[in-house]
Order: sequence, then structure tokens, then C-alpha cells
Amino acid sequence: MFAPTVRVQEEPFDAGVEIARLEGGGEVGALVSFIGLCRDEDGALTALELEHYPGMAEEEIARIAAQACERWPLEGLTIIHRHGVIKPGEKIVLVVAAARHRSEAFAAAEFLMDYLKTSAPFRKKERRADGAEDSWVDAKAGDDEAAARWAKR
Repeated sequence: MFAPTVRVQEEPFDAGVEIARLEGGGEVGALVSFIGLCRDEDGALTALELEHYPGMAEEEIARIAAQACERWPLEGLTIIHRHGVIKPGEKIVLVVAAARHRSEAFAAAEFLMDYLKTSAPFRKKERRADGAEDSWVDAKAGDDEAAARWAKR
């Protein structure tokens, strides 16, 4: 059995390095990765600012990672989520799920991203290019609907 890798960090990450760490295991037949990037919202944003409570965020992400490992027979799992000021085009989040079969890796990665998008303990503030007041971002209804489907399974 393996322990999922969970990191919350301010510095950028190298997705290729993280993916390579899960390659080569004798039973790994599929790696599914997701990289979330900061959008500029058609030039409206200069950055996103992500806040979290150190320790609590890692613990909560580790809890949901353990749920993914219980639901699907994974061979490896990495979740990295950045905090701090993130400019458009920069990476925010990485999920890499390794499994024997692609369906398990895809499902686990999608489950984790739906959770991270809606329930992970981060607060996201948009920094506006037009000088308007920065604003906190709420989860979108579509994100909540995507996450809710996992409760039915």
C-alpha cells in the first residue's frame, strides 16, 4: 500500500517531475493527470490570490485522497495545490492518479478535482486588471452539481 502525496505550497511545481514519480510501478497501467491553470478571464484579471489555513488544508485534502483510494484501486496518487498570488497562465493545481486501468485513474482524478473545486479549504480572491475592488470567488452551481454526483455512487 502507498501513502498519497499531498502538498500545499506557494512555489510552482513541475508536473513532469511529479508524473514521472508515479511511472514505472510494476502494476501501473494508466496515469491520469489534471493541471489547473489561472485564467486571465479575457484580460480582466491580473492574478488570483489563494488563502488557506496551513495544516488544515493538507489534512482535509489528505482525507479526500484517502476516500479516493478506498473507492478505486489506485497504485499511486499525487495532489499539489498552490496558494498565494498566482498570475494568469501559472499552474494552480495538479492531480495525478495512477491505477492498473484507465477507468479507475480517470474516475479518481475527476472525483478529486470536483472536490478540490468546491470543498477544499481555500479562499480565492480575484485581482482585477481594471482597478476595481478585489473580489472573493464562490463555487459555481455547475461545480457543485459535478461534486454532488459522487455522493450518489
